[in-house]
Amino acid sequence: MSHYSLGLTSRDRVNHAFGGGLPSGAIVLLQGPDGSGKSVWTQRMAYGLAEEGTTVGVTSTDLTASDFLEQMHSISYGVTDHLLSDRIRFFHADVQAHPDLLDRLLTPSPLWRRDVVIVDGFGALCRNDAGFAAATSRGREDRAMGAAVSTLRTAAATGTVVVVTVNPGFVSEDALQPLRGAADVLLELRTKPVGNELRREALVRRFAGMKAPVDDTIGFAVQQGRGVVIESRTIA
Repeated sequence: MSHYSLGLTSRDRVNHAFGGGLPSGAIVLLQGPDGSGKSVWTQRMAYGLAEEGTTVGVTSTDLTASDFLEQMHSISYGVTDHLLSDRIRFFHADVQAHPDLLDRLLTPSPLWRRDVVIVDGFGALCRNDAGFAAATSRGREDRAMGAAVSTLRTAAATGTVVVVTVNPGFVSEDALQPLRGAADVLLELRTKPVGNELRREALVRRFAGMKAPVDDTIGFAVQQGRGVVIESRTIA
């Protein structure tokens, strides 16, 4: 099995923490509440992958293109050259203005002609999609998610890595189950205040196809000007 390195090995320990990279054709799920670090993890992935020459497609429900640039530069992930060279393609998904974006996302498009596709806010896409909402009202949200997962599997079958983030508060437990079950890599992000600090960690619930051993828990911090920094401490 081939892997996509997350790069930046001289700068941080992220690639090491992930066992040497993301397995080709994997579905990667990052789940956690607001503020747990889902977005910054996807930003670190996108930048590191692009630095390694991997093509990346990024969709965000929160950030516009200018917001994305500003956020990336604030944590020293300079992506301007990668965007200009088409190493990274960025798409803003305005879920308030367009109630059909989930279907549009899952339709073949230039976004999917990438080595890695990142959807930051997949849960928000589902919650705000008219069709998904209708299925939820009929108690069929698991079927709606199952159909979405089937499309993600099709993309992954070509070797594309699919990374999605979900706030569990946005979709029901029944809807989450098909996505969790399909995930080859499942990370649960959480935070806890300790004194004056906000400690963060990613619990590795599943990591199929790892290149090298991966810890059960990855402690991390998000630092201005540095981005994601791996730490050894854990939450008690």
